[in-house]
Amino acid sequence: MNGTKGVAIGEALQINALAAYQEGTVVSRTVIDKQVGTVTVFAFDEGEGLSEHTAPYDAFVQILDGEAEIIIAGEPKRLSAGEMIIMPANRPHALRGVKRFKMLLVMIRA
Repeated sequence: MNGTKGVAIGEALQINALAAYQEGTVVSRTVIDKQVGTVTVFAFDEGEGLSEHTAPYDAFVQILDGEAEIIIAGEPKRLSAGEMIIMPANRPHALRGVKRFKMLLVMIRA
């Protein structure tokens, strides 16, 4: 396959189909993983999330389906399908599924 991380380059794909919901867990699929950045699709079951952490780079998150709570430096934000947020570098953040949700995470390492 001529692709990055098992995804065919130059082929049209349904982004929501790249990571399927699984009960009680978080599923991720890395689409691009390069030295300069990553593109990853996540599927979170309701109530599942990522605990508070920091990253040395800004991260772009777009909600593809469902509803999420994203907490940045202690300030909660609710996002729904079609909305996006930038999580700033070096500030603690966490994510939780208010309802099950899918998101696209783009991190540029620069």
